Amino acid sequence: MKVAVVTSNANKAREVAAYFAGVLTVEHVVLECPEFRHADVGEIARGKAEFAYRTLSRPLIVDDTGLFVDALGGFPGPYAAYVHDTIGNAGILRLMEGAEERSARFETAIAFAREDGIRVFRGILPGTIVAPRGEEGFGYDPIFEYEGRTLAEIPLAEKSRISHRARALEAFRAWVEREAGDDRTVNMSKNE
Repeated sequence: MKVAVVTSNANKAREVAAYFAGVLTVEHVVLECPEFRHADVGEIARGKAEFAYRTLSRPLIVDDTGLFVDALGGFPGPYAAYVHDTIGNAGILRLMEGAEERSARFETAIAFAREDGIRVFRGILPGTIVAPRGEEGFGYDPIFEYEGRTLAEIPLAEKSRISHRARALEAFRAWVEREAGDDRTVNMSKNE
């Protein structure tokens, strides 16, 4: 199957392509989607997928990711990209000064769209916020620690297997494999 990965972020597209290497044909398509607002990253991804499918009329995936920091009441949540662009990792660390509670989680929602509807798949990666370490990755990777290493300390090939995005992509791949073996027609717009 050939799937378009709709994102303006080349790093995300590379991560998706690395994850599906040898499994799916992945093409990076840059398309500016409207910024939908919702507290649930799944609903944001669904809105982007609806827009992208109306524009491109081909099977595609879009995603939305949030960083939810417990000490900050879940902030920045679905606004992680905007907050990173505005105050960056240094700003998040300043907001957390003196906070003993350092737990956080990334959540990615992948929305797959095709002619018969949209299906949303989720992946969550628990971790902690730490002082920056590592040279790999992008965004919050240097300050997000998972099992003793920041995401920026984990090589792309390994990160592509364990990340929040990988977990959502794994759910998508498992569904695709089941779907390929199922003769029944599925109305995806009613499923999540």
